[in-house]
Amino acid sequence: MRPFDARHAARYPVLIGCDEVGRGALCGPVIVAAVHFDPAALPPDLLEALDDSKRLDAATRERLAPRIRASGRVALAGASRDLIDRINVRAATLDAMRRAVARLGIAAEVAVDGRDVPPGLPLPCRAFVGGDRLVPQIAASSIVAKVVRDRLMRALAARHPAYAWERNVGYGTAAHRAAMTTLGPTRHHRLSFKSRVA
Repeated sequence: MRPFDARHAARYPVLIGCDEVGRGALCGPVIVAAVHFDPAALPPDLLEALDDSKRLDAATRERLAPRIRASGRVALAGASRDLIDRINVRAATLDAMRRAVARLGIAAEVAVDGRDVPPGLPLPCRAFVGGDRLVPQIAASSIVAKVVRDRLMRALAARHPAYAWERNVGYGTAAHRAAMTTLGPTRHHRLSFKSRVA
């Protein structure tokens, strides 16, 4: 069952939702999306289709992402492999969240998925564990970020076919780990995650 009911759209606040994709991957960037819309102004079928991106199949995410972009304001930011290795994935993700929200240029309350509020954000902000099933804008941001990152990883897969990124999008599947054992890491792999591959 999807978490948002269009009959109660007016109960959901107008705010900025922010979520990331790729934090637990072995390679590639973390992608963050920040999304702002009024849930009551969304087409009812779009509001009711929103959910945690991991609970939606790829075709549904691809169908919803352009509708989200057309129905609100969206900004993206990334945390590169270099930044992740330099300051750690948590700090890099929070920095990308701050940048994505800033790029929207909207003075509004912010809701982020997770336990941490991005430091240096000059707006009121709350963190929600499981926020992509509680806040429509967080769900929307998770979908947009997932579509963007998956497309990027599929493009990189064409250059590095042995790692099966077109299927695992950089996460630590058996095929991905086996390729790393045989061939070693690429320049896209996070060196700070090396211990997770052994």
